[in-house]
Amino acid sequence: MNTVIAFMIIFGALVFFHELGHFIFAKRAGILVREFAIGFGPKVFSHTKNETTYTIRLLPIGGFVRMAGEDPEMIEIKPGHRIALVFDNNELVEKIILQGRDRFPDARTIEVEMADLEHDLIIKGYEDGEDETLKTFHLSRKTVIVEDQTETLIAPWDRQFASKKLGARAMTIFAGPMMNFVLAIVIFTLLGFIQGVQVNEPLIGKLLPDGTAQEAGLQEGDTVLSIDGAEISDFDDITEIVRSHPEEELIFTVERNDKTLDIPVTPKREIADDQEIGMIGVQAPIDKSFLRLATFGFVETYNWTVKIIQLLGTLVTGQFSIDMLAGPVGIYKTTETAAQIGVLFLMKWAGLLSINLGIMNLLPIPALDGGRLLFFGVEALRGKPIDRQKEGMVHFIGFALLMVLMIVVTWNDIQRFFIIK
Repeated sequence: MNTVIAFMIIFGALVFFHELGHFIFAKRAGILVREFAIGFGPKVFSHTKNETTYTIRLLPIGGFVRMAGEDPEMIEIKPGHRIALVFDNNELVEKIILQGRDRFPDARTIEVEMADLEHDLIIKGYEDGEDETLKTFHLSRKTVIVEDQTETLIAPWDRQFASKKLGARAMTIFAGPMMNFVLAIVIFTLLGFIQGVQVNEPLIGKLLPDGTAQEAGLQEGDTVLSIDGAEISDFDDITEIVRSHPEEELIFTVERNDKTLDIPVTPKREIADDQEIGMIGVQAPIDKSFLRLATFGFVETYNWTVKIIQLLGTLVTGQFSIDMLAGPVGIYKTTETAAQIGVLFLMKWAGLLSINLGIMNLLPIPALDGGRLLFFGVEALRGKPIDRQKEGMVHFIGFALLMVLMIVVTWNDIQRFFIIK
């Protein structure tokens, strides 16, 4: 149960911050955000506030921000349709009733001649009980369309995604992955302030009580100058020499309080990954200076981003394997392992997942944010947008292929974790 809770919290946080990026920059650009959703499928929770419906959906495998104009906008009101109109105090149309007319006794019924709900915000038609004069009814910018119990706000053209300048649209899409990197920076920064920052310097860190280093007289903070005459430049050098000399006495030449000391230490013999190695019970040095802590989140996020991109580079070199991918099942199992190790390791895993989500969404694949940014790039070169139907078809095909890949990866995870023993 703890794993389920940890998985839901981590995955929910990653999706929430990703969609929050889209949401914030859409609002900044003046785009009408119809829905902010966590998950897909049927709604489990729904609340509407300030034009936006916030929902939690049944399948916790993602989320979305539905912006006005991304899909074919609104219900088309065609000539000949009979609708009812409710007016505000300024005689502007407040509600357009398509179904559920009986709930609005003051509504006026008309037969539509034409309707423009995006640009001119007018409806022309013939009102029941009046002479055959064509009338023009002006809409409020807050007019809602009513279908039974559902009310949908109209989206004037200047509130739609497609109406915004290319830079604003691109930033709105890029903001999702960007927020995943921001979240990773925050997580790693918190980790730094909680446990300090491990540094690769030739210093003796914390001594374990049962280690031979403490028995021999090494102290935390000692600067290791050499081991058996071999010059030491960082902690990795210490680790390498100690691991390769189990049960062999090593002379540590260290500097302590401006004095140079020679201390003999014999590493214990231990088995790791079916190999004999030496261990002396010394941890890497920890730096808790404010500058190091304040920059740790940025440095760690950058380093992991580079490593993940290098791993993705194996796609080009042909070294890529399907086993290198993990779907929801694989992520769940790794989260289970991380939760067993401890909260701090679970936080690090969440940071890595956030970076992965940011990078994957920036890949130039249709249906992902990177695919949409690619189309914006083409638009910038052409000087005009690509036909929306053609772009929509490309994204649909891309989404279908991603679903197929997800099924394959998930099945591979199931075989790896539950079938193959």
